Amino acid sequence: MGKMYKEYLPLIVGGLFLTVLIASCKKDHNTPAPTPVPIATLGLYEYQSTIFRRVIIPISQVGTVKQIYYSIFDTGSSAMTIDADGLIPASLITSSGITITGDSLLVNGITVTKQTATLTYGDATSGIKEYGNLAYAVITIGDANGSVTTKRIPFFLYYKAIDTQTGNKEDPHYNDIFGVGPNTSFSNLSIASPLSYFDTKANVTQGFKLSKFDKASYISNQLTYVKELLTIGLVPDDLSSNGFIMHSLTHTSAGYSPNIPATISFNGKSIQGTLLFDTGTPAFANIEDPNATVNQTTLAANSSVTITTTSGFSYQYTTTSDYNLTQVENPSFTHDPRTIFSIDFFADNEFLLDYTNHRIGLKN
Repeated sequence: MGKMYKEYLPLIVGGLFLTVLIASCKKDHNTPAPTPVPIATLGLYEYQSTIFRRVIIPISQVGTVKQIYYSIFDTGSSAMTIDADGLIPASLITSSGITITGDSLLVNGITVTKQTATLTYGDATSGIKEYGNLAYAVITIGDANGSVTTKRIPFFLYYKAIDTQTGNKEDPHYNDIFGVGPNTSFSNLSIASPLSYFDTKANVTQGFKLSKFDKASYISNQLTYVKELLTIGLVPDDLSSNGFIMHSLTHTSAGYSPNIPATISFNGKSIQGTLLFDTGTPAFANIEDPNATVNQTTLAANSSVTITTTSGFSYQYTTTSDYNLTQVENPSFTHDPRTIFSIDFFADNEFLLDYTNHRIGLKN
């Protein structure tokens, strides 16, 4: 008996080792998968001038140029636009365009193509036109408070911005736009939101969400940093169990439209329309009423406005003398049929945009 035990001891030990190995593998197999985390969570800057409010995102590097430029965070458009001033040599910038002698221009890590366009911001009553070129570079979004760097992405490099009412040229970088909408940029370009180009890991979806903006941080003529307003990359909880009401978007020739069908009620009447929730509209919400008897009128203070989307999101607000300012317009005057809710909407509601599944989420 003792001899047999000694003779087969290596097999017994080997069997024990195999058993331990199998048990170990089984334990590893049952280990929960890592919790998915967003790509980044960044703060934004809030700013107020008279009745106009802005939320600003800093761009701290374009190509090899390390300089902070403050851009308007805009859910109502797509594509990042930035003034060429300071990014490429001044000798290459003229009043009629950027000088490109070959097929393209490569300077300071920025590739500027010969593809030109004019982008218009605003409506038929007022706006700004940007003139420039399609360009590519690696971009760092954020600043010392927190940042994230993209891969090489397309953006619009403009050499001048003109006020359509006065014809005057705007100051350098005055109209830098960080457009995060779900469609592609207008004109003849095809540039999507800079937030849509990030590569994502398992169980993280391309998109972003906004926490409620802080009313108290809008201070006259002062940039105020508010942490953790922007989350880049959506995790399963954002899309399934976090209280957002989802709205599927309609595909158009310019990508997916951010406009959401809804009923708009005000002054004892209700109309059907489409809604755009636009951080780039700095003051007045604009209700487009095709039956309006005047081109434009402002609702009196203490007026009640209610919106109910076809997907079941509902929001009611009351106008004041300096908040939730609301105009009623005839679309024949503005040439824009959409009802646009301004930046004030985002102080009462959270906003989510799912680029992968083409949905907007709203939560109040």
